[in-house]
Amino acid sequence: VQLQASGGGLVQAGGSLRLSCAASGRTFSRNGMAWFRQAPGREREFVAAISWSGGSTYYADSVKGRFTISRDNAKNTVYLQMNSLKPEDTAVYYCAADVGPGILSNARNARYWGQGTLVTVSS
Repeated sequence: VQLQASGGGLVQAGGSLRLSCAASGRTFSRNGMAWFRQAPGREREFVAAISWSGGSTYYADSVKGRFTISRDNAKNTVYLQMNSLKPEDTAVYYCAADVGPGILSNARNARYWGQGTLVTVSS
């Protein structure tokens, strides 16, 4: 079972990036999925989550209105569209899968983790 995150890179403040998290080895179409991030010297923090059907989403206050999480269960892939990026968004972004179908907002409840993709926002 593997979650492969991609799409990170270097972008100027105000720019956009789209992260992808492709799952292999099993289907995650019945699992809640989420993105977390970890900046240097800081703890891993929640960014956004989506329920198994995509019908429910939840965002950290710091990204609300700028980031959008979505999923394509046919492709076993979750996305994070990041707009209006700020230098404080700089971090390694990880995708994660829950055991259950709901909203995953606590990292302790994640069953599977991707390897992370680095996002760097320059000022």
